[in-house]
Amino acid sequence: ENVDERHLKTAMWLFPLYLFLINLFVLPIAFAGLMMFPNGDVIADTFVLTIPMKEQWQFLALLAFIGGLSAATGMIIVESVALATMVSNDLVMPLLLRIGRLHLSERADLSGVLLAIRRSTILFVLLVGYVYSRAFGSSYALVTIGLVSFVAVLQFAPAILAGIYWKGATKAGALAGLAGGFAIWIYTLLLPAFARSGWVFPASFAEHGPWDLWLLRPYALLGLEGLDPIAHATIWTLLVNVGLLVGVSLFTAQTLIERTQAVKFVDVFKQSQGGGIEWRGRASVGEMWSLLDRFLGAARAEALFLKFEQDERRRLVRAGPADSEVISFVEQQLAGALGTVSARIMVASVLREEMQDIDQVTRILDEASQLVVYSRRLEEKSKELEAATLELTSANIRLKELDRLKDNFMATVSHEIRTPLTSIRSFGEILRDNPDLDIEQRQEFISIIVTESERLSRLINDILDLAKMEAGTTQWMIEVFDPTPVIEQAVSATAGLLAKYPATVLRTEIEPDLPPIRADRDRLMQVLINLISNAVKFCDKSEGRVLVKAWKERDTMRIDVTDNGIGIPPEDLEKIFERFQQAGNTLTDKPQGTGLGLPICRQILREFGGEIRVRSSPGRGSTFSFSIPVANTPDIARTPVSAPAP
Repeated sequence: ENVDERHLKTAMWLFPLYLFLINLFVLPIAFAGLMMFPNGDVIADTFVLTIPMKEQWQFLALLAFIGGLSAATGMIIVESVALATMVSNDLVMPLLLRIGRLHLSERADLSGVLLAIRRSTILFVLLVGYVYSRAFGSSYALVTIGLVSFVAVLQFAPAILAGIYWKGATKAGALAGLAGGFAIWIYTLLLPAFARSGWVFPASFAEHGPWDLWLLRPYALLGLEGLDPIAHATIWTLLVNVGLLVGVSLFTAQTLIERTQAVKFVDVFKQSQGGGIEWRGRASVGEMWSLLDRFLGAARAEALFLKFEQDERRRLVRAGPADSEVISFVEQQLAGALGTVSARIMVASVLREEMQDIDQVTRILDEASQLVVYSRRLEEKSKELEAATLELTSANIRLKELDRLKDNFMATVSHEIRTPLTSIRSFGEILRDNPDLDIEQRQEFISIIVTESERLSRLINDILDLAKMEAGTTQWMIEVFDPTPVIEQAVSATAGLLAKYPATVLRTEIEPDLPPIRADRDRLMQVLINLISNAVKFCDKSEGRVLVKAWKERDTMRIDVTDNGIGIPPEDLEKIFERFQQAGNTLTDKPQGTGLGLPICRQILREFGGEIRVRSSPGRGSTFSFSIPVANTPDIARTPVSAPAP
């Protein structure tokens, strides 16, 4: 939640120096107390008062008492506020923001809610501290109570270090380590404190263990003796914590999210510097401004954005789009007031629509990964079943095929997304590092960045489109209409592509008075444009011929798209309808698309009750045919439709 890295650089040397200096004064007081009270009948916590009282220095004793009271009061105030901030930022606010019924992300001012949460937390912390002091204060010295707390906080260290340095750590391993470590801490330190204070357990529990079992003694667990309770508990809690963290991580699989986070944390210094957090959504500078205004106030938001403009040497326009640097800056400022989790939720709420799309892609890939792992486990179990039936054998073969397809799917998606991102990043860095480039070269690089961005957008849209269709969540606008205008508009929409291939001729043969069909106009247009575009791109470059033919065949309306291209080998005729699959040698030939167009066409036509087929042979061109059932309705008015942008 720190908003300025310079603060950390200062704290790295100032905080250890502060701890060293304040402890210099502890040593003479401790030595004097041990010499004056060698029998240990005076609690060491009170040396600063008992030494001047024994020497009859009343004024010095009064001064020490007032100083101690002031220090204790200051500690209570600072720690109560700090704990209230931590509880508010990391526990309460993230939980409240995730409860949709409260609509907190839509409220104009949340400062009152924050104050109420933090003030309530302060009262609660003080009450719990008072109860603990009354219950256990007489049984332990203050320093011992602090050390017990430090052992509890230490349980977070293995998970933190593993998250920073070990890519193989899993969420299940971290949770298991924390649960085991805290369980041992409760047994070796907290329950003995209850027993020594007369709570719940008898006093003998701390020394002899439950039912006098010497291996279960809290202060000598499994026979580990000769250590003070703090050192003993530290050894056992860390041993169990680290053991469970490593063991469970080795025997559990990471999800896609966990693998992504592991790379981001462990390889943080290998990643590009200065780019901030990558956001996929869109928002205006004014929306980001309003977000800061809601939590920090108008004056503070104005000052922060003014400082950002000065530091970045740029002028922000409120109506203009907010780039990743602006969004990351706003998130950092909110993190100082709300906490990192709440800040991320609030910023994501402004970018909600496109963030949901990226989350959907992530879920698709995560489900694919889980299916791969599941199929592999089934394959291993099937080897142990010698008396498997023929049906189980067939299912196992199918799972192997799914395993291969899902592996290919994930690898191809990663490659397809990484390729345009690499180009965008490379040319962006060239533009950033070479401000003196001439206008023509700069314009060329910007054009490449725009082209690659459009390619990445098309790929993500195709993935989402296909996933929604297969999941049954696509909204279809089914109606009865005349297909002739749709076919004509689809042909017109490819005119821009034909201009790139002047040697290619496109002809149409549309039977008069085609019968009406029941379908979605825009989706049918999408199928036609895709097939015609493929035919134009793959036909003979020297004398290309493309024919679009439509006629009624029995109870269906049939359309053929024929080209005189290189054709498709027989072994690839079914493969081309699979995701990311194209005909030809993908190792030597450059793909001319994402490999998702034909799978999407097949899904669309199946929704209409139709089917798509292909006839082709090498060197003799290809014909893609599809048919859609005729609508059982009277003739309808034949009105033209508008083609979508190609």
